[in-house]
Amino acid sequence: MTAPIPYVRDIEVEPGRVDRLSPLIRRVVAANPGKFTFTGTGTYLVGRGSVAVIDPGPDLPAHLDAVLGALDPGEHVASIVVTHTHADHSGGVPALQDRTGAPTYGFGPHGPVAGDDPDDRVVFGDPEADGPETLPNPDADAHREGVDTTFVPDHRLADGEIVAGDGWTLEAVHTPGHTSNHLCFALAEEGVLFTGDHVMGWSTSVISPPDGDLVAFMASLQRLLDRRDAVYWPTHGPAVTAPRALVSAYLDHRRQRSAQILQALGDGPATIAELVPRIYTDVAKTLWKPAAASMYAHLLALSDDGRIVTDGERRRTSRYRLA
Repeated sequence: MTAPIPYVRDIEVEPGRVDRLSPLIRRVVAANPGKFTFTGTGTYLVGRGSVAVIDPGPDLPAHLDAVLGALDPGEHVASIVVTHTHADHSGGVPALQDRTGAPTYGFGPHGPVAGDDPDDRVVFGDPEADGPETLPNPDADAHREGVDTTFVPDHRLADGEIVAGDGWTLEAVHTPGHTSNHLCFALAEEGVLFTGDHVMGWSTSVISPPDGDLVAFMASLQRLLDRRDAVYWPTHGPAVTAPRALVSAYLDHRRQRSAQILQALGDGPATIAELVPRIYTDVAKTLWKPAAASMYAHLLALSDDGRIVTDGERRRTSRYRLA
């Protein structure tokens, strides 16, 4: 068993409501709750007067109206900032830009997308577990969690670059792993970090190759552990007020998950479809598909390390064994 993670899940939301979280931060949560989004996507408005919008959220007209309705009289959206290109984060960008004319900022477009090879799908043989996994699907509904291959920022942000307005400064912190283009944003004036999906209090992040990468994810977690941000504001769920403890637990969790895989393969070669039910015993079957994606990321990393091997090409349906 992996060590328990100190999850932070206590949040009360009402879609469309404006929550004033600090002198510089407001949040509006979209009506898109789900197994990947928890209570819904939280869109942040940063600043006063000249405002940045972080993660406009899904392409839902009611959510866009609520975000714009959160502006005080005389305020305007000066910048549209995107943590990464999943449609529940960036899907609403075109509509918001059409109504505000504000420029967009992000690391870049989405990385490589998994192909739709029916022979490389993980199948569990259980109707509850074999339901659709929307995360890597570029054709998923825009209000859900599919890959957004359409977003290309007006301004590409490298690590350490700044987006600023009157009284606020957002520094881009490149944190690849969940996606290759994932950025967190540090608000210097309040000592907080907007963490997108990289670190959330309610759940671990799914890492879905080929764009998701476990080694990069672990390095990005370590990078946050070395920082001194006082509070994390993830796009889903409540504030994380003890961030270093949570990040440490996530690092331990991933290390222990790799150890579990190695232990399981010690009993003999196995496929992902065989490993997930054996290892994710505390996870609902409806989450086995995303668990399979993250397990594939673990297997690729262990293969790169030379600790496991497979005959032929490394695929989701391959049989892996100890080296």
